[in-house]
Amino acid sequence: MRGLIWLFVLSLGAFAHAADTDSMEARKIDYLIASIETLKDAQFIRNGTSYDGKSAADHLRLKLRMAGSRVVTAEDFIRLCASVSSVSGTPYQIRFADGRVLLSEAYLRQKLAEFRP
Repeated sequence: MRGLIWLFVLSLGAFAHAADTDSMEARKIDYLIASIETLKDAQFIRNGTSYDGKSAADHLRLKLRMAGSRVVTAEDFIRLCASVSSVSGTPYQIRFADGRVLLSEAYLRQKLAEFRP
């Protein structure tokens, strides 16, 4: 029962987000999340623990739902959901297959600049 209530609450957040975000900004946010989800041989580092792209994308979607109407633009998404841990304040990082480590904020801002509808 508790799980059903949690899913309902998350659904309300997603509905509120969809209503408050215009379609172009929503497409940008989806593009940014997909860019994390499809990273090959890279690890998303959150609070010192490494996650694959799929797990990282799921976490970002959860944070987006929880942010609700505070996220209106892709820039809001990067700043409020995808840059730092809301628990520890530690910046998120991405470790690429070649060993490079980049702040997720920098990576996502670059991806946003590359976005073409």
